[in-house]
Amino acid sequence: MEEQRDGLWDRLKKWQQASETRMTKDRYLAMKAELGEEPIWEECPPGDDDFPYIVVDAINTFNSLGDRIYPEIGYTGKDYTNVPIYLDYYMIQDDAFFIDILLRLDDQAIKTSQDTLKREMDRLKRKHG
Repeated sequence: MEEQRDGLWDRLKKWQQASETRMTKDRYLAMKAELGEEPIWEECPPGDDDFPYIVVDAINTFNSLGDRIYPEIGYTGKDYTNVPIYLDYYMIQDDAFFIDILLRLDDQAIKTSQDTLKREMDRLKRKHG
């Protein structure tokens, strides 16, 4: 089971990184078709159909939660106040796994936000001497 989840975490991270660049599975496949090339499946971002329902439900929940953002700090994570509502709504049986998915999504989103903020600060420092 843990090996399966390791593969799941890898696919989820790949999906999240692709989402940040707005590259979806459908866009990737359309681009390859337009170029007349065969898809390279290792490069193809995962789509919703590549995940169990609980992951799709967690992604939808994650996207529905409010963001905590502060000036000069940036994104600090999601507001988890309404998670119990989504657990009931999606009739989640494995609460711990669902929360783990949310936390992994949030960890990556925080890292991306911090990296973006750092790049912008470095750019401004270079620009202003």
